[in-house]
Amino acid sequence: MTIKLKYETGIAATVQFISLTLLNFISGVSGTVSQCSKGSGSCVGNVVLSIMYFLVVTIWFGILWLTGFAAQDRRSRRIAQMLILAEGLVFIVGLYDLTKHKFTVLSGLIAIVEMLTSVWIAWLAFRLMRAKGGRVRSYHVPRHRQPRSQS
Repeated sequence: MTIKLKYETGIAATVQFISLTLLNFISGVSGTVSQCSKGSGSCVGNVVLSIMYFLVVTIWFGILWLTGFAAQDRRSRRIAQMLILAEGLVFIVGLYDLTKHKFTVLSGLIAIVEMLTSVWIAWLAFRLMRAKGGRVRSYHVPRHRQPRSQS
């Protein structure tokens, strides 16, 4: 079963919110356990920093989630433009994380999921914006049929 979303930016933003919140939680727990198991004295500081980072990331994707639903419900061109801009920022951060940071499997997975979901949501928001508040339709070129000969 495939999901064919035409303008459902809210559903796509929900997928983004859940997947990235879960992946960032796993990354934070993994990093904290790794840091604390090494016996360094900054274990408490690392836990506090990880919690603050997780809260900031969750709030950001929560705002994107609400913006996605607002664009879907109101079919507003302005909200869709704001969503495209915000998802562009998410894409740039994901690209930066993929190329510039110390690469681990989990950080690479987070960056790829960020980039893929941001492109997906931006595309849906673009289609919604292009519809100008109307119905989002797929444009198919009609095929010309040959007339049947009556014999």
